[in-house]
Amino acid sequence: MEHSDSSIKRQANRRSFLKLGTVGVGTAVGTSLLPAPLAAFEEEGDASLTRGDIAILTFLSALEQVEADLWIQYAELGGATTQGASSRIDLPFATGLAPNYITALEVLDGDMPQYIADNTDDEISHHRFLNNYLVSKGGQPIDLNPQFAVLPPSRVTGVPQKGRLTNLKQLTVDTTWWTRYRSETANPDFGGKFENAVPDLAKGQHPAIPLTDADLELNPDGSIPNHLQAIANTAGFHFAFIEQGGTSLYPAMAQKASSLEVLRVLLSIGGSEIMHFQTWHDKAGNAPNITDGNLTFPDLNKKLPADEFQTNLIMPEPTFFLRHELGPVSIIRPTSTGQGGAVASVTSFVQDGLFLDPATNRNTGIVDVLMRLAEAADLAHR
Repeated sequence: MEHSDSSIKRQANRRSFLKLGTVGVGTAVGTSLLPAPLAAFEEEGDASLTRGDIAILTFLSALEQVEADLWIQYAELGGATTQGASSRIDLPFATGLAPNYITALEVLDGDMPQYIADNTDDEISHHRFLNNYLVSKGGQPIDLNPQFAVLPPSRVTGVPQKGRLTNLKQLTVDTTWWTRYRSETANPDFGGKFENAVPDLAKGQHPAIPLTDADLELNPDGSIPNHLQAIANTAGFHFAFIEQGGTSLYPAMAQKASSLEVLRVLLSIGGSEIMHFQTWHDKAGNAPNITDGNLTFPDLNKKLPADEFQTNLIMPEPTFFLRHELGPVSIIRPTSTGQGGAVASVTSFVQDGLFLDPATNRNTGIVDVLMRLAEAADLAHR
């Protein structure tokens, strides 16, 4: 997959971003993304927010809208269709439109449809809350849909044929999060490198949702074809990939917040992202060992070294943190603020193929906007 966007290849020009001010950034998306006047948020001792706080919240709200968009697509096709026994589903659209896709997802876990619906509800609430919080502090909400919801969704019967922010049909899924959390000696904050749990997912382009009704056909004996199961397996690993990003991003951004209330917001929302990741981490390990064309899902319990691949080792193994002489400790990883956490998150989404326009095989303009917001968030400091 080619990524020709200069925003991914270039060195972030942070000073030029700050010179854009409220007009330059607002023009890029059709709405002001930063509050005006910014000076009102920077008085010493004032209980309001700093420029950095606003930048962090605005970026996170934008990223949560991206996540809500992709989760809505998963819920439309594979989400629970009725209220669960102990949880509330409040999704303003039809869910569970692809029963055979749900059957394939349930191979990973019988609760997958319920969890998908709940995760979707959570991400929608995160985006709405962060926008409401910004407005309550005199800032501006962000809405990427008017300009960037242009990507075609699945054509499965019943799916609304309206533009989306994200493309789930051509994913290149990094699965190094699997070994990153199992390593006892390597920490990404120290430059540690990690092996992909499913190497084939990290190359090529793979669908995580059925593209048309044809993808949903079962075998003559009623069993699930390998292609449909591979789509569900891809989704399972993609769920964890998406949520591990927030798991690291929120604590990294929290270290930059000046307002104690903003700190509380970030730690509280970030905790729910960790809960999402842990859930999906567990379910991905149940993906069956199958091959579909050039995509093979290995039996992870047979891969070596066993302590890096065993499927039930989903708790973070202790590793080195801060300084080696302190000894190993179980942690969220990475959390360093010196590696551009916000920019790294956007870059990982781009490399995932989330913003590819299938008509051109190029990224949509949302990448430049997200990258500029990320640069501003990374510049924030306490």
